[in-house]
Amino acid sequence: MRTTEFAKLNILMMACLISINLLAQSDSKYLNLMPVPEKMNVTAGKFLLNESFTISINNDDKRLFKAAQRTLKILSERTGLFFKDQFPVISISSKTNALSINISKVGEVKLGVDESYNLIVNEKSVKIDAATNIGAIHGLATLVQLLNSDKSGYYLQGVEIKDKPRFPWRGLLIDVSRHFMPIEVIKRNLDAMGAVKMNVLHWHLTDDHGFRIESKSLPKLHELGSDGLYYTHEQIIDIVDYAADRGIRVVPEFDLPGHATSWLVGYPEFASAPGPYSIERNWGIFNPTFDPTNDETYNFLTVFFKEMSALFPDEYWHIGGDENNGKQWDANKKIQEFKVQNKLKNNHDLQNYFNKRVEKILTPLNKTMVGWYTDEMPDLSKDYIVQAWKGRASLYQTSRNGYRSLLSHGFYIDLVQPTDYHYLNDPIPPDSILENTVKEKILGGEATMWAEFVDPETIDSRIWPRTAAIAERLWSPGYVNDVQDMYRRLSIVNLHLEELGLTHVKNYEMMLRRLTNNYNVEVLKNFVDVIQPLYTYSRDHPHVFKSYYPLTRVVDVSAPDPEVAREFNQLVDSFIKDVKKDESKTIAITKWLNLWKNNHSKLVDIINALPVLKEIETLSEDLSKCAAIGLEALEKIKNNSKPNELWISTRLSTLKLAGVPKGETELAIVKSIEKLLGEALK
Repeated sequence: MRTTEFAKLNILMMACLISINLLAQSDSKYLNLMPVPEKMNVTAGKFLLNESFTISINNDDKRLFKAAQRTLKILSERTGLFFKDQFPVISISSKTNALSINISKVGEVKLGVDESYNLIVNEKSVKIDAATNIGAIHGLATLVQLLNSDKSGYYLQGVEIKDKPRFPWRGLLIDVSRHFMPIEVIKRNLDAMGAVKMNVLHWHLTDDHGFRIESKSLPKLHELGSDGLYYTHEQIIDIVDYAADRGIRVVPEFDLPGHATSWLVGYPEFASAPGPYSIERNWGIFNPTFDPTNDETYNFLTVFFKEMSALFPDEYWHIGGDENNGKQWDANKKIQEFKVQNKLKNNHDLQNYFNKRVEKILTPLNKTMVGWYTDEMPDLSKDYIVQAWKGRASLYQTSRNGYRSLLSHGFYIDLVQPTDYHYLNDPIPPDSILENTVKEKILGGEATMWAEFVDPETIDSRIWPRTAAIAERLWSPGYVNDVQDMYRRLSIVNLHLEELGLTHVKNYEMMLRRLTNNYNVEVLKNFVDVIQPLYTYSRDHPHVFKSYYPLTRVVDVSAPDPEVAREFNQLVDSFIKDVKKDESKTIAITKWLNLWKNNHSKLVDIINALPVLKEIETLSEDLSKCAAIGLEALEKIKNNSKPNELWISTRLSTLKLAGVPKGETELAIVKSIEKLLGEALK
């Protein structure tokens, strides 16, 4: 199919979807904002931008100045306007075409800082009032999302906004141990985090697969444990400053006592079993673990933590603490004797002993520990923060026991689950019956980007745009949970995120070109648009992956929440609910099904020329067969023709086979074909 024909088909489908969602698509109460503010009133006025637009600030804070300067740049680049004033001014402006920003004080980038702001836009002026510069920076992020245009020019929609976050901890974990991420990857993701008001970068710097930070006091850590891929002190300081300029804290994670292989490559004398050790190349949970009975272990950690504390000013310090399988401890006679002597009943007690010793090291450094939830509760200071990754029940148990807590279960974006699953994963659902004392302990949550199956080329596509929906869940009131409107706004915010330098949109086309050797890319795209990667924990079959294997296959290109498939599924749902069977919906569905039915015969020629695509050949054929069944079902629905038993059984068998994953991917439209089949049976 020629590109122009495909574009026409897309337009038809979108027009049909607009008719379905007319109320949500027009004059939405939430406009195009993400996250949705706490309180917002849309007014009739519009503030028109022209070349004389300026930004004035009542404080000479450098952080706010730079944020205002970035805002001017975004507005100029989106509108093409040549603003006469390229830089903000430090004053209270009385100009008619100006944004005035007023803050009460300069806030610290720390947990609990006042992030609230008020934003008023009318025909004559734009004004942001905030208690701190951090709140004002959030206000600027909202302001650029208000930009719109019509025949009169570019304008900011009139609004009255009073906003503050629902939760104070809204984080994104980026794992750089399993696959190293260069500085530019971290920075562009920080830009995106700032755009959606996230405020914590949880930097997972060490694991079995790599030690990713320079240590001048213990150089064998990075020299032997990183394959030469690590951040220098200067780069760490640069990232911390870059994040702070966007109101984002950086919390480092140095994982121990397990997940410790890369530590022990250079310093095996602190392990619970003799070395030598080498960097891990497989995925999984491994045995190497620090020896908690060796006093020299704590001297070693004291030296390291003191050095690192000078690089990371944040109060909070993540020690990991999860998935210690205890095998080295169980096999070590000296460690077993230590447990008996110190009346430690099991390995949990021993790890708790280790954590207490670590806490004594960190307390003089003014650091508070954060750790992953384990099956039994810690016995630590109540300042300790527990990160729940096994379920919401553990979040509540932690909070009831007096510990502050974070939710990550349900926010594991590496598992490539759909956006609405994450969006509806509320740490405190609106109908929650939790006691207020428990709710107060829940600080928020973090999206987690574990890096087994991402590299610098693909990581953005696994983080964004889904994480923007998580950002809204952690910022906006709990009653803001309309999935349909979330997707509407997300499609707009997605393009705004791309202009910040993210590669999640442009790399999709680029990777398709590579897979096809730039031959007939559109045919492969027709297929990839309606498949999704397999749930990550299932990807080790049939392959046993290594950390150095390529991440350039079809599964790595495919999107976790494919837009074309989702919109087709929505179209089918609307068609089935429509008693009158609107002809425009039938036409749109038919055109998509015809496209997919005929696509396989074209894709086979490409597959035969490019062996890397061979693994998806059967799934492409399945798509063609599913589309044919859908067309047959539509015809029977149209003619009110009841199918016979043989027809039904053979089609159901075909759909069942089509639902089996191939090439670590699966079709995202099979259930909709099943729905059409079910409708034909009525």
